Amino acid sequence: MPTTELSTVTGRHRRHLGPRNGIGLARGGRRPHRPLLWSAAAMTALAAFSLGAMVVDDRTLLGESVWLKTFKFGVAFAVYEVTLAWLLSLPHKGSRATWWLGAVFAATGAVDVGFIALQAARGTFSHFNSADDPVNSIGQTVFASGVPGLFLANLLIVVILSWQRLVDRPTARAIHAGLALAVAGMALGYLMGFTGGQLVRDANGRVVELVAGHTVLRDAPAAELAVRDAAEGMPLTHWSTIGGDLRIPHFLGLHGIQILLLAAFVLTHSARRHAWLRPESTRAALVGILALAYTGLLAVSFSQAMRAQSLVHPDAATLISYACLVAFALSATLAVRRRGRRLVAGTQTVV
Repeated sequence: MPTTELSTVTGRHRRHLGPRNGIGLARGGRRPHRPLLWSAAAMTALAAFSLGAMVVDDRTLLGESVWLKTFKFGVAFAVYEVTLAWLLSLPHKGSRATWWLGAVFAATGAVDVGFIALQAARGTFSHFNSADDPVNSIGQTVFASGVPGLFLANLLIVVILSWQRLVDRPTARAIHAGLALAVAGMALGYLMGFTGGQLVRDANGRVVELVAGHTVLRDAPAAELAVRDAAEGMPLTHWSTIGGDLRIPHFLGLHGIQILLLAAFVLTHSARRHAWLRPESTRAALVGILALAYTGLLAVSFSQAMRAQSLVHPDAATLISYACLVAFALSATLAVRRRGRRLVAGTQTVV
């Protein structure tokens, strides 16, 4: 299943790069998953609409535009669904099952994000909203059913694909690690439901009881716990600056696959200029290092959130953890670089 080859390498170098060395649709591969692409297009349109709505609609929820959440969800789903559509287009065993799972993911995502948009238009909360009006009650029931559907569909796709080598080794490693990170990120999102209730005001000034939230506080007064998500947060993301925020590891896990695939792509094309990157095993090792370091980043950010520590106020233990991750990544990368140079030098000597 060959993919796009580096056009500038010589035949000797191609022995290093292997028969599958690029991120792209394999020759003979299927078309990208249409339901996922349609859903991604709808999410992109929603994100564009939300950007415009933020300009003309001055209503706010928790200090941010009522349309900011729909914008963020639209962008996040569009990026993930395009990635998943490309992935499912690669020839693999169980393709019929993964097609239907992709369709479930697309349909469920559209319904869930549609409810978020509906609640934004109504000027109220989509997540954790316990209001007993008919629209919210029905929407919350659908929402509560849809989120597990997204998680289960993604999990089953991971199970089917995790033992298959779909493309070259670096890209396959990025896919496997990235999908595992995505499942972890989705699973961490469930922990938000155990952070405790709070009382907030919607865009219409009505008091709304949320059964849970994003912010984790420890040893705080009951009055502060009850309004913790209303506290001022970071720009755009609105991640908490007064406590831990479970949206951070949730976000990192979901989008790790894009980071890893981008790294595999950059490494492949960097091999045109750097001979030590031409062995496929070298690039696969570097993707593996990045995957381990990224997993460590996810773990440290999760630890921060659970210890009620803001991302912008790390303690000594957190800083040491981040320093260890950087030291590991740098030392491991240097070791792989030395090995890659020896491999290339040894092959050139033989030739």
